[in-house]
Amino acid sequence: MDDIKDKLEFFSKMYDAVRLVDPTHKRVLDYQGPSLMETPEVCYDYWGNGKICDNCISVRAFNEDKSFVKLERKTETVLLVTAVPIENTDRPVVLELLKNATDTMLIGSGDYNEGEQFGRFASKMNDMIVKDSMTPLYNRRFVDERLPIDVIDATLKHMPLSVCFMDLDNFKSINDIYGHESGDLVIKAVAEVIAGHIRFEHDWAARYGGDEFLLCLNNTDEERANFIAQRIKNSIEKIPIKISEGDVCLSVSFGVKTMKEDKMTAEELINFADQNMYRAKEKKQW
Repeated sequence: MDDIKDKLEFFSKMYDAVRLVDPTHKRVLDYQGPSLMETPEVCYDYWGNGKICDNCISVRAFNEDKSFVKLERKTETVLLVTAVPIENTDRPVVLELLKNATDTMLIGSGDYNEGEQFGRFASKMNDMIVKDSMTPLYNRRFVDERLPIDVIDATLKHMPLSVCFMDLDNFKSINDIYGHESGDLVIKAVAEVIAGHIRFEHDWAARYGGDEFLLCLNNTDEERANFIAQRIKNSIEKIPIKISEGDVCLSVSFGVKTMKEDKMTAEELINFADQNMYRAKEKKQW
């Protein structure tokens, strides 16, 4: 850290902004003497949209212990962001280097001073990293990086956090009988229903893999989470899936796990929700 501190002024000559952040608690850090002090500044406030970055390369840099680069938009400015993990510290620390790239002609053509085309390109690139390629939901990478942050946030704010694991009961038979093209049609339709029931300003949903979906419901207790999951289940099972061979009837199982008093890791929440989902699925076999 002493070596990094000595170089911060030098880095500032090359970049428009240089800062140290704790990517798990989303706080900007200040290096004072022998230790790092947490400041009141929230790292994502820099972007002016009041939300955690979907494609957070700082938490990825910390998790994978290597540097990452991305483009991020701030109003009409596009910045090149580099995240470098710092080792041998008593808390998660990442060095963020931000440089204005709005006027850099990297691709295509257009008025880059306005930042519109470049801004759309940056948004599309970030979506490609954390969004599912087939549906409007997030992907497994987003779950791995974002859920631990929501767990920490819920713990600090003393709020309940519910995770719902959802799975189609008969998806394999749909693929086997009607083909993978019909299976893709089903996945897209199910994802659209889930997206329609999520408060995206507070919650999020992801395609966990195959026909598995995960919902993160912030500040939501177990009773409310089960109500939301049941409502989604009912809507999915009413989806009119029509293919050339006829109508496809869908069946869904879900499991919910809520963290409130007993604190759990993201992995534990997912595992408990997954186990509850399989218990629900097994009951249908009797």
